[in-house]
Amino acid sequence: MGVAVSGWLLAQTVSQLGQLGVVSGTALAVTLARRLQLGDPDGRLRHALSHFPVPAVAKRVLAAYFSPVPKAESAAYRLTPMPVLKPGGAFLDLTVLANFAEVFLAKEGHRGVVGVNLLEKIQLPTLPSLFGAMLAGVDYVLMGAGIPRAIPGALDRLARGEVAELKIDVHGAAADEEFHSTFDPRAFMGEVPLPELNRPYFLGIVGSATLAMTLAKKSSGRVDGFVVEGDTAGGHNAPPRGPMQLSDQGEPVYGPRDVPDLEKIRALGLPFWLAGSYGRPGRLAEALALGAAGIQVGTAFAFCEESGISPELKERAIALSQAGAAKVFTDPVASPTGFPFKVVQLEGTISQAADYERRNRICDLGYLRHLYRRPDGTVGYRCPSEPVEDYVSKGGAIEDTVGRKCVCNGLPATVGLGQVRAETEFELPLLTAGNDVSDIAQFLAPGRMSYRAQDVIRILLGKEATGPAPESGAEQSAPAASTTAASQSATAVNQG
Repeated sequence: MGVAVSGWLLAQTVSQLGQLGVVSGTALAVTLARRLQLGDPDGRLRHALSHFPVPAVAKRVLAAYFSPVPKAESAAYRLTPMPVLKPGGAFLDLTVLANFAEVFLAKEGHRGVVGVNLLEKIQLPTLPSLFGAMLAGVDYVLMGAGIPRAIPGALDRLARGEVAELKIDVHGAAADEEFHSTFDPRAFMGEVPLPELNRPYFLGIVGSATLAMTLAKKSSGRVDGFVVEGDTAGGHNAPPRGPMQLSDQGEPVYGPRDVPDLEKIRALGLPFWLAGSYGRPGRLAEALALGAAGIQVGTAFAFCEESGISPELKERAIALSQAGAAKVFTDPVASPTGFPFKVVQLEGTISQAADYERRNRICDLGYLRHLYRRPDGTVGYRCPSEPVEDYVSKGGAIEDTVGRKCVCNGLPATVGLGQVRAETEFELPLLTAGNDVSDIAQFLAPGRMSYRAQDVIRILLGKEATGPAPESGAEQSAPAASTTAASQSATAVNQG
């Protein structure tokens, strides 16, 4: 679901309808800072910030980014600090506060469950992001795009108010050399007493039984279940097993080895949800028959009225779906992560290569930079989407830069928060969705060109949406066979 597509409004709506609403935790510091610069017209963000338990942090962030007069359309956004191994106070303030605000707003006014989705590939903001979400009472943490074995233990330590630590991937590090990021909850709180924190449930997003077994048996703490995601899901996909082979269209070729072995996953005894092209009537029943607890749905919710995608992009995607012309391309090289990435083919977006090649390469957000070891033993940062000469000068291979896109800047543009490079130059949107984008028109009522989250839930459950979640008990219930899950940053659906 990219950046801010599954924001607090969508997650709140889905949760109120009795499902698990999941907010995307990716680059929330950027979206908070930019929305404050737009004046926070409805006051919701400032409302959330007024409830943050460390008022001094909220005051500093507001002083740095809030403008009572929205910035001019032609003016650039003020940049946020880039993630680094040892971040400064400004980055920590903004990251913790942004995750708190998103989860706080998603949970406000009801007793339903809310989750946050993070990417293992974006390691440096992870600990402060988790802490901010936990301060707001997040119920679930979902994480994929890697092997997040250390996250369950980090959740345990943060819940106890202890210093948490994550091993960070650094290219070129020696076999006996390790680099870590750390976060100290009590140091962050300063003189403010640390509130009692609940340890959220942890769901690993996996593409194979091997990965599920690794997480279940070798994680640093309790794993509560899995989202088993196929290669038709939106966003980042797990690479095919074995050597990369491309189709005639240039997409990765997936085969029988890439189909998750559900029998082995069932044998682990933990609940799991199926994802990837499950946003269609009847797929929930199929998943339950296979032993799943439910389904994860993202693409269907990504284009509903409550999602963060710009209305104009939603309308055009829905129109393509109606015409039978909506398509995604699984780009093997677009993402700096090295994982295949689903890109909706839509004119005026990054899917059009000729338009994108005119963009001047720049790396000014830095969430997908790779850490590497310099000859002197210090850590450097590089991204295959940055200027080619810069990447090569840092020891990167020039072939790694071919076809790369700036995902960090493209995704915020999809939700109307793209950076302004000049008065007539704006970042192009990067729109991601699963193969189910071809079917989103099924949620339209006759005579309408938009649909709501409740329409998705009603159709997927095969009945009328049930209204607000129960007043008690729901937010602390363990993962159960009656719960269907949310998408890779989107939502979940309850059966029953």
